[in-house]
Amino acid sequence: MSKYLSEFREPAVARLMLDEIKGLVTKPWVIMEVCGGQTHAIVRSGIDQLLPTGVRLVHGPGCPVCVTPLEIIDQAIAIAMMPEVILCSFGDMLRVPGSQQDLLSARASGADVRIVYSPLEALQTARENTGRQVVFLAIGFETTAPGNAMVVAQAAKEGLTNFSILVCHVLVPPAMKTLLDSPDNQVQGYLAAGHVCTVMGLAEYEAISAEYKVPIVVTGLESNDILEGLLMILRQLESGRHEVENQYGRSVKREGNPLAREMVGRVFATKDQKWRGIGLLPQSGLTVREEFSGFDAAKRFAVQEIATKESPLCISGIILQGLQRPDQCPAFATSCRPEHPLGATMVSGEGACAAYYHYKKL
Repeated sequence: MSKYLSEFREPAVARLMLDEIKGLVTKPWVIMEVCGGQTHAIVRSGIDQLLPTGVRLVHGPGCPVCVTPLEIIDQAIAIAMMPEVILCSFGDMLRVPGSQQDLLSARASGADVRIVYSPLEALQTARENTGRQVVFLAIGFETTAPGNAMVVAQAAKEGLTNFSILVCHVLVPPAMKTLLDSPDNQVQGYLAAGHVCTVMGLAEYEAISAEYKVPIVVTGLESNDILEGLLMILRQLESGRHEVENQYGRSVKREGNPLAREMVGRVFATKDQKWRGIGLLPQSGLTVREEFSGFDAAKRFAVQEIATKESPLCISGIILQGLQRPDQCPAFATSCRPEHPLGATMVSGEGACAAYYHYKKL
């Protein structure tokens, strides 16, 4: 595998880009990377430490696990504890804390919680366990929405009455706009998530760039992808331009993936969505359309009204908005650690707090 990645991690190429960045920058700039995978690559490779003084990277709400609201975690736990239910989830959701416990603790208490690597595995579990209800915890950004929409459409086609999804899909562009509208906004340019754009394309980002006059560069997840994206965005900032540029051309096309978007639109509709630690953002989430409502686990198991309570010690919402770094949190690496997290940002594989803990903890 490394032979396919080495060209995007070549040190000599990185040094050339860093040299150009250092010769280019004449004033301070604040750039936000939206994707949690980018955050981990930046912190792991020390990109934030290599940039010229004054160029500051802030970490955005680009971790879908981190922004999944507390209500969804508590709903998933409540459903999982029902004796007739098999709850299927990706592994990174099991340690995300709910109000009282996480899914891993629920499994230790007897809940049938199973780790899957694809929604298709959850669908197959339903086929193999017709006497039980199988629920898939369907979270993520636009990237995972097509696959989750597909399994709902397939379950409907097969008439599987024992399959449903507990859905929490959040959309990146509305969050970007919300941050730019904030009176506390510091962001002057965005590094956008390439994997999201493989599905959605560039049109929504072009509208944001034009409205707010901010440059947006779509990048991949490797260190040299990010460095090239930073170079492209700094060229724009220094010259007073604000455009959408695509560094990740090997995967992203301007039109995205029309078939994937069509599938998403068939099964899901947009809605106002709560983001953990941030609040309710208009039209920033997806919900199951009425014609597929029989596959909506929240309705099937009547868990929509579960009340929640976030830890008062956790400032993950402030971190997700790029207003503070994880190591500025008083609980960081003390009362909040991976083995005992206060918030999802400490346990998610894309969480900023987890990145700082693993790569920057003193």
